[in-house]
Amino acid sequence: MEFDTAELTSLAITYGLQLASAVATLIIGLWIVRIVIGVIGKVMEKSNTDPSLTGFIRSLISILLKIMVYITAIGMLGVEMTSFIAILGAAGLAVGMALSGTLQNFAGGVMILLFKPYKVGDFIEAQGYSGSVKEIQIFITVLTTPDNKTVMIPNGPLATGSLINYSAQSTRRVDWVFGIAYGDDLDKAYSVLQRFIEEDERILKDPEPFMALSELADSSVNIVVRAWVNAADYWGVHFDMNEKVYRQFGQEGLSIPFPQMDVHVQNP
Repeated sequence: MEFDTAELTSLAITYGLQLASAVATLIIGLWIVRIVIGVIGKVMEKSNTDPSLTGFIRSLISILLKIMVYITAIGMLGVEMTSFIAILGAAGLAVGMALSGTLQNFAGGVMILLFKPYKVGDFIEAQGYSGSVKEIQIFITVLTTPDNKTVMIPNGPLATGSLINYSAQSTRRVDWVFGIAYGDDLDKAYSVLQRFIEEDERILKDPEPFMALSELADSSVNIVVRAWVNAADYWGVHFDMNEKVYRQFGQEGLSIPFPQMDVHVQNP
């Protein structure tokens, strides 16, 4: 078989230039996409766009622009784009069927942005995890837990499953159950607890705090206490009241009982 050196050289130069152009287009295109995404993020921040929407739009535009860059680079290699797009469509259908869960996550992200069950900065509990929403991306929501772990939850289950948003309301109710011993003065216990509530300025006067005898348990008389606070004060009030009761009940002549068992040993 004879080879035409001039023809081979011409083909090598032609396809080499096409390959070099395609690679350069790919590199420059991805670099431009990164710059465009950065500019879009800054513009949305300056326009006070909802941070939840910012992350989602940036992810979506980034994916679309990168697909355009890849298609352009492939077209520069001489690949027939009509056939390529038809093949891409068929492959996309097959991949879509295989990745139906991913498509559900995308749809879930859209639903979250439309109906806003939560937003960036909210503290939520869902899918067995709880934390502050750091980012809502195109397929996942990123949480930061109270102990500073990063949790990534698919948007599909978040959009369709049960979810608790602790930040949705400006106030929350704190519930306690305090036990006193049988024989302790119940009215004295009410009076002491009322004083503790009045001493804490974080506890709201409206709605009015509530106290009642909730249960005559095996080892204690249980008093339920309910008070309303601003959402940001919830845990501080909860922990401070527990500590105050533990430290001062004894000084007020009130005891905090614990389960006890009498064991009688018989000597035959």
